[in-house]
Amino acid sequence: MSLGPEASVTDEKTAPAVDAAERPGEKAIAGRSLKQIAWRRLKKDKVAIAGACVVIFLIVVAILAPLLTKWFGHPFDEPHIDQIDPTLSTPLGKLGGISREFLLGVEPQSGRDIFSRIVYGAQTSLSVAFLSAFVSTILGTIFGLMAGFLGGWIDSVISRVMDFLLAFPQLLFAIALLSVVPDEFLGLGDRWSRVFVLVGVIGFFGWPYIGRIVRGQTLSLREREFVEASRSMGARSGRILFRELLPNLAAPILVYTTLIIPTNILTEAALSFLGVGIPPPNPSWGGMLSDAVTFYSIDPMFMIIPGGVIFITVLAFNLFGDGLRDALDPKAR
Repeated sequence: MSLGPEASVTDEKTAPAVDAAERPGEKAIAGRSLKQIAWRRLKKDKVAIAGACVVIFLIVVAILAPLLTKWFGHPFDEPHIDQIDPTLSTPLGKLGGISREFLLGVEPQSGRDIFSRIVYGAQTSLSVAFLSAFVSTILGTIFGLMAGFLGGWIDSVISRVMDFLLAFPQLLFAIALLSVVPDEFLGLGDRWSRVFVLVGVIGFFGWPYIGRIVRGQTLSLREREFVEASRSMGARSGRILFRELLPNLAAPILVYTTLIIPTNILTEAALSFLGVGIPPPNPSWGGMLSDAVTFYSIDPMFMIIPGGVIFITVLAFNLFGDGLRDALDPKAR
């Protein structure tokens, strides 16, 4: 015997509504934002997390360089001739003079504390790397957005400038420029004066790389439906750029910034190795490698320690950057 449609409606109205979250044994389904999804992916990548831990450790070491030198080392420019063999000019003891007093040994001839110079070298190298990456990111984002969104002759001019800078011999120009720039200006001292010159040179020549990426992504995004919807509602170009396009470009910009930092570290080390980077006696990882060339056969630790620190730093940044790229990729599983 069928009850008919009226009975069905009555039953549905009189039956108590049971929410899915209130049913016993069942859990409510909570949505996740893109940030939560990316963080969950990143946490699963143990290699990327290890790289991030090394990066954070190096940043803390660079910030606390004066305290670490005071607690565990000696002033980075203080000679210790009593730790040097007067005949061979090499450190006394094994492994380059490593001891409880000198954790990483001493330099040949001068006897300066390698631990203190490595710690202060981290401060120098990371300052140059982060600041120049910041300059490159700002310039590349601005010009890449302009070229991709405005198009026309503006896109042509900016693209040709990027092509010119990418083809320009950056290292040779940096050597020529840094050779004629005075060691001190603006009252900053020779160390930080040269740091800001390196930031300007490396940052200026680094922005075309990220500019190319931002331009390509902007060309793809400007034709999407949400941009057309903003235009149809009367949104101005500034709102479309900063409220619609830029948030969608945050992920590739962030990933490329983490990948350009190790490149900047290597560039600074190369310039210091060639003698046009941080002026001596200020510590720099590249400068220490340059000084170690003369002594690597009789004191290999003098070259192994700064070279190993550069290798670990660059590897950690690259591993973290690769993991961040995978975590922020919406197509990745």
